[in-house]
Amino acid sequence: MAQIKEIRLVDDLSGDAADETIEFGLDGRNYEIDLSNDNAKQLRDVLADYVAAARRAAGPAARRRGGPAAPAARRPSVDREQNQAIREWARKRGMKVSDRGRIPAEVLEAYHQEN
Repeated sequence: MAQIKEIRLVDDLSGDAADETIEFGLDGRNYEIDLSNDNAKQLRDVLADYVAAARRAAGPAARRRGGPAAPAARRPSVDREQNQAIREWARKRGMKVSDRGRIPAEVLEAYHQEN
């Protein structure tokens, strides 16, 4: 036996038959509303000036990822000789640093503030 299932859209404002679903966003929230052609036109007419003045936002996938990250302020990379000088400077001030590997951020910050 075959079954036919039918989905009918109902205008969320008037309760009459709806012709389309409109998606929109405001204040960081996304909305959907089912509207007849007349109510959809009214909504578009009301928003037309705002849409014309607005700029397009990134798509939903980019928002979930946080969008493109702003480049972090980075200190210029340093060579081995400068790393060695930073280690010696830190040790003279009683800071603990290893002979190899990454120099702790707080040591680098203190060094760059003083030099």
